[in-house]
Amino acid sequence: MERRIIADSCCDMTPQLRQRLGVVSVPLTLRLGNKEYLDDENLDLEAFMAEMKACTEPVGSAAPSSGLYQKAMLDAQDSFVITLSSQLSGSYESAVIGESLARKERDIDTYIFDSKSATAAEVLIALKLRELIDSGLERNQIIETVNEFIKNIKTYFVLDRYDNLLKNGRLPKIQGKLISVLNIKLVMGADEKGTIALFDKVRGVKQIIKTMVSYIEKSGKKTEGENLVITHCFNPELAQQLVDAIKEKHVFKEILVVPTGGLSSLYTDDKGIVMAF
Repeated sequence: MERRIIADSCCDMTPQLRQRLGVVSVPLTLRLGNKEYLDDENLDLEAFMAEMKACTEPVGSAAPSSGLYQKAMLDAQDSFVITLSSQLSGSYESAVIGESLARKERDIDTYIFDSKSATAAEVLIALKLRELIDSGLERNQIIETVNEFIKNIKTYFVLDRYDNLLKNGRLPKIQGKLISVLNIKLVMGADEKGTIALFDKVRGVKQIIKTMVSYIEKSGKKTEGENLVITHCFNPELAQQLVDAIKEKHVFKEILVVPTGGLSSLYTDDKGIVMAF
């Protein structure tokens, strides 16, 4: 029986990667003032970002409808679902409701993973799921292994602009003032609860790279045979510099670089970069 991977659209995927991993994407809704955009393959990201920068009204997002999750689950007898951190979005709750609705129609085997993170970490989980599915591991073993895997994921990000995080209350105002006054960048990431935490303050590209790479060693996690994912919003140069620096000190099975989709780009904004391992 084919086991399907379902993920919300914060799990950033190129068409090629989506096909490789067999991921079905469930889109969130993006909001610029009164306008709404579906975060799917039809979104013109460059046009959306240009409109977002020009927008003087509040911007934000909404979780996928439970009906979209219900449909994705009913289209597969056996599935695993990956969502944004339940502390940052209603996507997980919507998936739970979608599962309940689907089970009223027929028996299904599905399990919903709260990523406790976003973007690059969701991709990392999809990679792990595909690896375990292809290995022929039993369903319960897959669930147990991935839940343990999620507990140990490390996610870090650095943004060039913090406007949307500040507007949406995801970054305390005092930190926003600190950024503007001192012209520094914040190294942030997901804590064990799945909320955003501040880890460091840096200046300049060299310090960003040095600090991000240092977290790999500080984590104490083994890297050989493991994957690392970098997502970026229109910043392939910094992504490649980070890859090169990581390869100088660490050996990973695969370092995957993926452009952010609509939802991730809304919050990371231009030049933002995220690393998960």
